[in-house]
Amino acid sequence: MENHQSDATFLAQALIRIDSTDPGAYEKNIGDYIFNWLTSLSVPILKKEVLPGRYNIMAKIQGEIDDPALVYICHMDTVTIGEGWTTDPFGAEVIQGKIYGRGACDMKSGLACALSVFSAMAKEAASGKIPKHSFVFIGTVDEEDFMRGVEDAIKEGWVSEKSFVLDTEPTNGQIQVAHKGRTWFEIEVTGVTAHASTPWKGADAIAAMAEIISSIRRKVGECPSHQDLGASTVTFGQIEGGYRPYVVPDRCKVWIDMRLVPPTDTASAVSIVEQAIRDAAQAVPGITASYAITGDRPYIEKDEASPLLKALKAAAEEVTGEPVPVTFFPGYTDTAVIAGKLHNHNCMSYGPGDLELAHKPDEFVPCEDILRCEKVLTRLARSFLF
Repeated sequence: MENHQSDATFLAQALIRIDSTDPGAYEKNIGDYIFNWLTSLSVPILKKEVLPGRYNIMAKIQGEIDDPALVYICHMDTVTIGEGWTTDPFGAEVIQGKIYGRGACDMKSGLACALSVFSAMAKEAASGKIPKHSFVFIGTVDEEDFMRGVEDAIKEGWVSEKSFVLDTEPTNGQIQVAHKGRTWFEIEVTGVTAHASTPWKGADAIAAMAEIISSIRRKVGECPSHQDLGASTVTFGQIEGGYRPYVVPDRCKVWIDMRLVPPTDTASAVSIVEQAIRDAAQAVPGITASYAITGDRPYIEKDEASPLLKALKAAAEEVTGEPVPVTFFPGYTDTAVIAGKLHNHNCMSYGPGDLELAHKPDEFVPCEDILRCEKVLTRLARSFLF
């Protein structure tokens, strides 16, 4: 660590050593740690229970202009550990300039950068400097599941449609602004049982589901691509049904994840699903089918006129001395929820690490990435506040 010392690198190690898996230990211990750490800064802090024993945390440096505020938002939970580790998932070991552990890149190193910068700005404000804009840190729960933490932060008014909102998810040196939409479906087919030797006496629910899956996959593949976000995709992540090989199945259920790009939206996806069900009913007489939408997140397009994008790009290029690509985030983040619900065009992601390493065994983040992001986020905050 001799060449990588900074507040953010040491804080990242401390956070990685705290189990905040979801499901698992959840965020209580890491939330308590962060709350106590922020208490030393002598700024207003709030804790808000979102789920039993799971609290969002918000701290604020008051500025002359309260809205828009600059907001750094980070989730405190990680995915579960999983199998295949060769390092200690909670060891935060430094090996050849990389910190290893669950959440190293997603997103405890980014969380550490945000906290480090917030601390530095709080100390500058305490020295007598009056920030032009308020500066807010938000730590959220449940991002790795249903994202109820950020939804509660929106409900509580911790962010607004005017806020400049940045999350520090791993972006591999890029500024990531746009997001594919995320629509989830559950489809259930009901058929009629019969002996497999006389299948015409029944109605095969699995065969009908196969027709539905094939139709949806083909139709989503035919949807137009987007210049920034690429193509819409569909994944049939889970399926169940049937009893025995010699019984015509009378039920089948599938869970579907669609990632949609403009102009294809949830209404378009519903049309695709409904047509697939109608076609399956003709192909396999006697079945019925129904669907439910279990998740609906709109796509987010890049706004070239965003002042936050302009300021972040300038800060990143000043620190790195190189052009910084502006791309899209392949998953869905807290800032995407804010952008979608509040129609806020100043929401984006920039943080240390590579998303390709997230959720995998031996997850790591390069220390150099932490240092770079700490510098960029510091420059960005100082440009808005002082």
